[in-house]
Amino acid sequence: MNWDQVFEWGFLIALATAGIRLAVPVLLAVLGEVITERSGVLNLGLDGVMVIGGLAGFAAAYFFENGPLAEAAGAWSAWLGLGAGVLAGMGMGLVMGVLTISLRSDQVISSVTLVVLGHGLANYFYQQTFSSLTARVTGLGPVPIPLLSRIPVLGEILFDHNPSVYLTAVLVYLTWFFLFRTTWGLKIRSVGENPAAATSSGVNVELVRYAATMIGSGLVGLGGAVLTVVQLRLFREGITAGRGWIAVALVVFARWQPGLALVGALLFGLADALQYRIQALWPTERGSGAIPYEFLLMLPYVLTLLALFYRKERQDAPAALGKPYVKETR
Repeated sequence: MNWDQVFEWGFLIALATAGIRLAVPVLLAVLGEVITERSGVLNLGLDGVMVIGGLAGFAAAYFFENGPLAEAAGAWSAWLGLGAGVLAGMGMGLVMGVLTISLRSDQVISSVTLVVLGHGLANYFYQQTFSSLTARVTGLGPVPIPLLSRIPVLGEILFDHNPSVYLTAVLVYLTWFFLFRTTWGLKIRSVGENPAAATSSGVNVELVRYAATMIGSGLVGLGGAVLTVVQLRLFREGITAGRGWIAVALVVFARWQPGLALVGALLFGLADALQYRIQALWPTERGSGAIPYEFLLMLPYVLTLLALFYRKERQDAPAALGKPYVKETR
Protein backbone atom coordinates (compact mmCIF):
# COMPACT_ATOMS: atom_id res chain seq x y z
CA MET A 1 0.00 0.00 0.00
CA ASN A 2 1.16 3.51 -0.79
CA TRP A 3 1.27 5.22 2.60
CA ASP A 4 1.39 8.63 0.94
CA GLN A 5 -2.30 8.15 0.19
CA VAL A 6 -3.07 7.82 3.90
CA PHE A 7 -1.68 11.24 4.72
CA GLU A 8 -3.33 13.13 1.88
CA TRP A 9 -5.88 15.77 2.89
CA GLY A 10 -8.61 14.06 0.91
CA PHE A 11 -8.08 10.78 2.76
CA LEU A 12 -7.96 12.45 6.18
CA ILE A 13 -11.09 14.53 5.54
CA ALA A 14 -12.98 11.46 4.33
CA LEU A 15 -11.75 9.50 7.36
CA ALA A 16 -12.93 12.14 9.84
CA THR A 17 -16.28 12.52 8.07
CA ALA A 18 -16.90 8.77 8.05
CA GLY A 19 -15.72 8.47 11.66
CA ILE A 20 -18.33 10.97 12.84
CA ARG A 21 -21.06 9.17 10.92
CA LEU A 22 -20.08 5.71 12.21
CA ALA A 23 -19.93 6.98 15.79
CA VAL A 24 -23.61 7.95 15.86
CA PRO A 25 -25.27 4.56 16.70
CA VAL A 26 -22.75 3.83 19.44
CA LEU A 27 -22.97 7.35 20.86
CA LEU A 28 -26.77 7.15 21.11
CA ALA A 29 -26.45 3.83 22.95
CA VAL A 30 -23.86 5.29 25.33
CA LEU A 31 -26.06 8.31 26.10
CA GLY A 32 -28.98 6.02 26.84
CA GLU A 33 -26.94 3.81 29.12
CA VAL A 34 -25.53 6.85 30.97
CA ILE A 35 -29.09 7.88 31.86
CA THR A 36 -30.04 4.33 32.88
CA GLU A 37 -26.96 3.69 35.01
CA ARG A 38 -27.22 7.10 36.66
CA SER A 39 -30.45 5.81 38.19
CA GLY A 40 -28.71 2.73 39.59
CA VAL A 41 -29.91 0.21 36.98
CA LEU A 42 -27.14 -1.74 35.25
CA ASN A 43 -28.38 -2.66 31.78
CA LEU A 44 -25.74 -4.69 29.96
CA GLY A 45 -28.28 -5.83 27.37
CA LEU A 46 -27.73 -2.91 25.00
CA ASP A 47 -26.92 -5.17 22.06
CA GLY A 48 -30.34 -6.80 22.34
CA VAL A 49 -32.08 -3.43 22.65
CA MET A 50 -30.17 -2.07 19.63
CA VAL A 51 -31.08 -4.98 17.39
CA ILE A 52 -34.78 -4.75 18.33
CA GLY A 53 -34.72 -0.99 17.70
CA GLY A 54 -32.93 -1.64 14.40
CA LEU A 55 -35.50 -4.17 13.21
CA ALA A 56 -38.50 -2.07 14.32
CA GLY A 57 -37.06 1.00 12.63
CA PHE A 58 -36.25 -0.85 9.42
CA ALA A 59 -39.62 -2.61 9.26
CA ALA A 60 -41.55 0.63 9.88
CA ALA A 61 -39.54 2.57 7.29
CA TYR A 62 -39.93 -0.25 4.75
CA PHE A 63 -43.70 -0.54 5.13
CA PHE A 64 -44.23 3.22 5.10
CA GLU A 65 -42.22 3.32 1.86
CA ASN A 66 -43.87 0.33 0.17
CA GLY A 67 -47.20 -0.18 1.92
CA PRO A 68 -50.62 1.42 1.44
CA LEU A 69 -49.54 4.51 3.39
CA ALA A 70 -46.52 5.15 1.18
CA GLU A 71 -48.07 8.19 -0.52
CA ALA A 72 -49.18 9.71 2.78
CA ALA A 73 -45.85 9.07 4.50
CA GLY A 74 -43.79 10.44 1.63
CA ALA A 75 -40.35 11.60 2.73
CA TRP A 76 -41.24 11.00 6.38
CA SER A 77 -40.89 7.21 6.18
CA ALA A 78 -37.32 7.22 7.51
CA TRP A 79 -38.28 9.49 10.42
CA LEU A 80 -41.24 7.24 11.24
CA GLY A 81 -38.79 4.33 11.22
CA LEU A 82 -36.54 6.13 13.70
CA GLY A 83 -39.55 6.80 15.90
CA ALA A 84 -40.47 3.12 15.78
CA GLY A 85 -36.93 2.28 16.88
CA VAL A 86 -37.32 4.54 19.91
CA LEU A 87 -40.64 2.94 20.89
CA ALA A 88 -39.24 -0.57 20.47
CA GLY A 89 -36.24 0.36 22.62
CA MET A 90 -38.55 1.72 25.31
CA GLY A 91 -40.49 -1.54 25.21
CA MET A 92 -37.27 -3.46 25.89
CA GLY A 93 -36.52 -1.00 28.68
CA LEU A 94 -39.91 -1.78 30.19
CA VAL A 95 -39.04 -5.49 30.16
CA MET A 96 -35.74 -4.71 31.87
CA GLY A 97 -37.54 -2.56 34.41
CA VAL A 98 -40.04 -5.28 35.30
CA LEU A 99 -37.24 -7.82 35.75
CA THR A 100 -34.84 -5.69 37.77
CA ILE A 101 -36.97 -3.04 39.49
CA SER A 102 -40.27 -4.80 40.22
CA LEU A 103 -39.07 -8.42 40.45
CA ARG A 104 -35.59 -7.44 41.71
CA SER A 105 -33.87 -10.04 39.55
CA ASP A 106 -30.10 -10.05 39.21
CA GLN A 107 -29.30 -7.22 36.81
CA VAL A 108 -26.45 -8.99 35.03
CA ILE A 109 -28.51 -12.11 34.37
CA SER A 110 -31.46 -9.97 33.26
CA SER A 111 -29.17 -8.12 30.87
CA VAL A 112 -27.96 -11.35 29.26
CA THR A 113 -31.59 -12.41 28.94
CA LEU A 114 -32.31 -9.14 27.15
CA VAL A 115 -29.51 -9.78 24.64
CA VAL A 116 -30.69 -13.31 23.86
CA LEU A 117 -34.32 -12.18 23.69
CA GLY A 118 -33.52 -9.23 21.44
CA HIS A 119 -31.47 -11.14 18.89
CA GLY A 120 -33.84 -14.10 18.90
CA LEU A 121 -36.97 -12.01 18.37
CA ALA A 122 -35.34 -9.77 15.76
CA ASN A 123 -34.07 -12.65 13.64
CA TYR A 124 -37.36 -14.55 13.90
CA PHE A 125 -39.62 -11.63 13.00
CA TYR A 126 -37.36 -10.53 10.15
CA GLN A 127 -37.42 -13.98 8.57
CA GLN A 128 -41.19 -14.24 9.06
CA THR A 129 -41.96 -10.75 7.77
CA PHE A 130 -39.63 -10.30 4.80
CA SER A 131 -39.68 -12.91 2.07
CA SER A 132 -36.66 -11.25 0.45
CA LEU A 133 -33.35 -10.99 2.27
CA THR A 134 -32.44 -8.05 0.04
CA ALA A 135 -35.13 -5.67 1.31
CA ARG A 136 -33.82 -2.12 1.53
CA VAL A 137 -35.07 1.34 2.48
CA THR A 138 -34.27 4.79 1.11
CA GLY A 139 -33.01 6.27 4.40
CA LEU A 140 -31.89 9.86 4.83
CA GLY A 141 -29.50 11.67 2.54
CA PRO A 142 -26.95 14.31 3.54
CA VAL A 143 -28.26 17.79 4.33
CA PRO A 144 -25.45 20.36 4.11
CA ILE A 145 -25.89 23.29 6.49
CA PRO A 146 -25.96 26.51 4.46
CA LEU A 147 -22.80 28.63 4.65
CA LEU A 148 -21.19 26.44 7.35
CA SER A 149 -20.76 23.51 4.96
CA ARG A 150 -18.69 25.76 2.66
CA ILE A 151 -15.98 26.36 5.28
CA PRO A 152 -12.77 24.73 4.01
CA VAL A 153 -12.05 21.34 5.63
CA LEU A 154 -14.22 21.85 8.73
CA GLY A 155 -17.33 22.44 6.64
CA GLU A 156 -17.04 19.10 4.91
CA ILE A 157 -16.18 17.26 8.13
CA LEU A 158 -18.79 18.76 10.46
CA PHE A 159 -21.61 20.29 8.46
CA ASP A 160 -22.33 17.97 5.53
CA HIS A 161 -24.06 14.99 7.13
CA ASN A 162 -27.44 13.33 7.24
CA PRO A 163 -29.91 14.71 9.83
CA SER A 164 -29.29 11.88 12.32
CA VAL A 165 -25.78 13.23 12.95
CA TYR A 166 -27.08 16.70 13.79
CA LEU A 167 -29.84 15.18 15.94
CA THR A 168 -27.28 13.17 17.90
CA ALA A 169 -25.13 16.24 18.51
CA VAL A 170 -28.19 17.99 19.96
CA LEU A 171 -29.01 14.94 22.09
CA VAL A 172 -25.53 15.01 23.66
CA TYR A 173 -26.25 18.50 24.97
CA LEU A 174 -29.84 17.67 25.93
CA THR A 175 -28.70 14.59 27.88
CA TRP A 176 -26.19 16.68 29.83
CA PHE A 177 -28.80 19.39 30.46
CA PHE A 178 -31.41 16.82 31.50
CA LEU A 179 -29.11 15.07 33.99
CA PHE A 180 -27.42 18.09 35.54
CA ARG A 181 -29.77 21.05 35.09
CA THR A 182 -33.28 19.68 35.68
CA THR A 183 -35.21 18.42 38.68
CA TRP A 184 -35.79 15.05 37.05
CA GLY A 185 -32.08 14.72 36.39
CA LEU A 186 -31.39 15.42 40.05
CA LYS A 187 -33.88 12.72 41.03
CA ILE A 188 -32.23 10.22 38.70
CA ARG A 189 -28.79 10.92 40.12
CA SER A 190 -30.06 10.81 43.69
CA VAL A 191 -31.69 7.38 43.36
CA GLY A 192 -28.50 6.14 41.72
CA GLU A 193 -26.36 7.36 44.59
CA ASN A 194 -28.53 6.86 47.68
CA PRO A 195 -32.04 5.54 47.06
CA ALA A 196 -32.87 5.44 50.77
CA ALA A 197 -32.10 9.14 51.17
CA ALA A 198 -34.05 9.89 47.99
CA THR A 199 -37.06 8.04 49.41
CA SER A 200 -36.89 10.04 52.63
CA SER A 201 -37.02 13.19 50.47
CA GLY A 202 -40.24 12.05 48.85
CA VAL A 203 -38.80 10.60 45.62
CA ASN A 204 -40.47 7.49 44.20
CA VAL A 205 -37.38 5.38 43.49
CA GLU A 206 -39.16 2.75 41.40
CA LEU A 207 -40.90 5.34 39.22
CA VAL A 208 -37.68 7.25 38.60
CA ARG A 209 -35.76 4.07 37.75
CA TYR A 210 -38.49 2.92 35.39
CA ALA A 211 -38.46 6.30 33.65
CA ALA A 212 -34.66 6.38 33.37
CA THR A 213 -34.50 2.80 32.08
CA MET A 214 -37.15 3.41 29.43
CA ILE A 215 -35.74 6.76 28.33
CA GLY A 216 -32.25 5.29 28.14
CA SER A 217 -33.44 2.23 26.24
CA GLY A 218 -35.34 4.49 23.85
CA LEU A 219 -32.05 6.19 22.94
CA VAL A 220 -30.40 2.79 22.51
CA GLY A 221 -33.24 1.71 20.22
CA LEU A 222 -32.78 4.93 18.26
CA GLY A 223 -29.12 4.02 17.79
CA GLY A 224 -30.14 0.66 16.34
CA ALA A 225 -32.66 2.33 14.02
CA VAL A 226 -30.06 4.83 12.79
CA LEU A 227 -27.80 1.88 11.95
CA THR A 228 -30.43 0.06 9.88
CA VAL A 229 -32.52 2.90 8.46
CA VAL A 230 -29.96 5.64 7.83
CA GLN A 231 -26.53 4.04 7.51
CA LEU A 232 -26.86 0.49 6.16
CA ARG A 233 -30.49 0.82 4.95
CA LEU A 234 -31.04 -2.90 5.44
CA PHE A 235 -31.35 -5.49 8.20
CA ARG A 236 -29.44 -8.73 8.61
CA GLU A 237 -28.57 -11.16 11.37
CA GLY A 238 -25.85 -9.84 13.69
CA ILE A 239 -26.13 -6.34 12.26
CA THR A 240 -25.06 -4.62 15.49
CA ALA A 241 -21.64 -6.37 15.35
CA GLY A 242 -21.16 -5.98 19.08
CA ARG A 243 -21.82 -2.24 19.16
CA GLY A 244 -24.00 -2.65 22.23
CA TRP A 245 -21.14 -4.18 24.18
CA ILE A 246 -18.80 -1.44 22.99
CA ALA A 247 -21.32 1.11 24.28
CA VAL A 248 -21.30 -0.56 27.72
CA ALA A 249 -17.51 -0.24 27.83
CA LEU A 250 -17.60 3.38 26.69
CA VAL A 251 -19.94 4.32 29.54
CA VAL A 252 -17.15 3.43 31.96
CA PHE A 253 -14.60 5.26 29.81
CA ALA A 254 -16.86 8.32 29.81
CA ARG A 255 -17.18 8.27 33.61
CA TRP A 256 -20.96 8.48 33.18
CA GLN A 257 -20.60 11.93 31.57
CA PRO A 258 -22.32 12.75 28.23
CA GLY A 259 -19.41 14.93 27.07
CA LEU A 260 -16.82 12.20 27.51
CA ALA A 261 -19.25 9.77 25.89
CA LEU A 262 -18.91 11.84 22.72
CA VAL A 263 -15.11 11.47 22.87
CA GLY A 264 -15.28 7.71 23.34
CA ALA A 265 -17.79 7.17 20.55
CA LEU A 266 -15.73 9.29 18.15
CA LEU A 267 -12.69 7.17 19.01
CA PHE A 268 -14.60 4.05 18.04
CA GLY A 269 -16.04 5.67 14.92
CA LEU A 270 -12.64 6.84 13.68
CA ALA A 271 -11.10 3.42 14.28
CA ASP A 272 -13.99 1.78 12.43
CA ALA A 273 -13.65 4.18 9.50
CA LEU A 274 -9.88 3.64 9.43
CA GLN A 275 -10.14 -0.13 9.11
CA TYR A 276 -12.61 0.19 6.23
CA ARG A 277 -10.40 2.61 4.33
CA ILE A 278 -7.17 0.73 4.91
CA GLN A 279 -8.85 -2.41 3.59
CA ALA A 280 -9.82 -0.49 0.47
CA LEU A 281 -6.25 0.70 -0.10
CA TRP A 282 -4.40 -2.50 0.88
CA PRO A 283 -3.62 -5.04 -1.87
CA THR A 284 -6.10 -7.89 -1.98
CA GLU A 285 -3.48 -10.61 -2.28
CA ARG A 286 -1.93 -12.06 0.83
CA GLY A 287 1.78 -11.98 1.35
CA SER A 288 4.55 -11.16 3.76
CA GLY A 289 3.79 -7.43 3.53
CA ALA A 290 0.02 -7.67 3.81
CA ILE A 291 -1.98 -6.83 6.92
CA PRO A 292 -4.51 -9.61 7.67
CA TYR A 293 -8.01 -8.19 7.22
CA GLU A 294 -9.02 -9.89 10.49
CA PHE A 295 -6.63 -7.55 12.30
CA LEU A 296 -8.24 -4.56 10.63
CA LEU A 297 -11.72 -5.78 11.61
CA MET A 298 -10.77 -6.01 15.27
CA LEU A 299 -8.95 -2.64 15.30
CA PRO A 300 -11.90 -0.49 16.55
CA TYR A 301 -12.67 -2.98 19.31
CA VAL A 302 -9.05 -3.22 20.45
CA LEU A 303 -8.71 0.56 20.61
CA THR A 304 -11.95 0.81 22.59
CA LEU A 305 -10.69 -1.77 25.10
CA LEU A 306 -7.40 0.10 25.46
CA ALA A 307 -9.35 3.27 26.17
CA LEU A 308 -11.38 1.36 28.74
CA PHE A 309 -8.24 0.15 30.51
CA TYR A 310 -7.11 3.76 30.68
CA ARG A 311 -10.29 4.55 32.60
CA LYS A 312 -10.41 1.30 34.58
CA GLU A 313 -11.01 2.98 37.94
CA ARG A 314 -14.72 2.94 38.82
CA GLN A 315 -14.75 5.62 41.48
CA ASP A 316 -17.16 7.72 39.41
CA ALA A 317 -19.80 5.00 39.15
CA PRO A 318 -23.14 5.67 40.91
CA ALA A 319 -22.92 4.19 44.40
CA ALA A 320 -26.12 2.15 44.07
CA LEU A 321 -25.40 0.88 40.54
CA GLY A 322 -26.57 -2.70 40.10
CA LYS A 323 -28.15 -2.91 43.56
CA PRO A 324 -31.90 -3.64 43.81
CA TYR A 325 -33.68 -1.29 46.20
CA VAL A 326 -36.05 -2.60 48.85
CA LYS A 327 -37.97 0.11 50.64
CA GLU A 328 -37.76 -0.21 54.40
CA THR A 329 -41.07 -0.56 56.19
CA ARG A 330 -41.74 0.24 59.79
